[in-house]
Amino acid sequence: MSILESFTKKKKLTAAASQIAKARTSEGKIADSLYKGAYQDYAEVLAGDALRSEALYHWGFALLHQAKTKTGDEAAKLYQNAIDKFSFCLLLNPDYLGAAINGGVAYMDLARLKTVDAQDKLYELAKTHFEQANAIHAGSASYNLACIYGLRSENDACLHALENAKNRGSLPDADDILNDPDMDTVKNQPWFIEFMATLSKKSEAVIVEATEIVIETTA
Repeated sequence: MSILESFTKKKKLTAAASQIAKARTSEGKIADSLYKGAYQDYAEVLAGDALRSEALYHWGFALLHQAKTKTGDEAAKLYQNAIDKFSFCLLLNPDYLGAAINGGVAYMDLARLKTVDAQDKLYELAKTHFEQANAIHAGSASYNLACIYGLRSENDACLHALENAKNRGSLPDADDILNDPDMDTVKNQPWFIEFMATLSKKSEAVIVEATEIVIETTA
């Protein structure tokens, strides 16, 4: 780090500390705005080293998968730790797709662990992460959003998200969708059955096309 860069970062830290001091004596939106400005300064001080974001993402990824092997409070703590790492990663690099998707996954897993209602804030936080992922790369988390809408029996939104995932090439295999417990509340709906039928027709078309190509090649 150069002397100039070090001076600039030190200046931002001083400004952030000043904003925090003001925030502590303020209220409501003014305080929130001051805190937000300070957090942004902190993020900019930490930014500039890609390895920080990379390390935080992989750390969170490891915690997420360790949490899946645990139960109860131990699992909950690991999920929350993973969420913290993904959130910090996104603070440093708002375009980090993996952190956005897996942050949402961690929130959903924590929601399942706590057996909360589909309208709970944990699912809403997961939804926010998936929406951020879609903003980074269109359709990348559309199926994840479909799962949340499915749990909430929001039929139109669920179908729209499924179609978006299909069109963007991020839809899981048909068997995985049918066996996904997040789809249990909608899988017997006529619109869902019709949507799944379109996947079967598409698969049949691919098989026919592939067969025709083989015939032409071997003739």
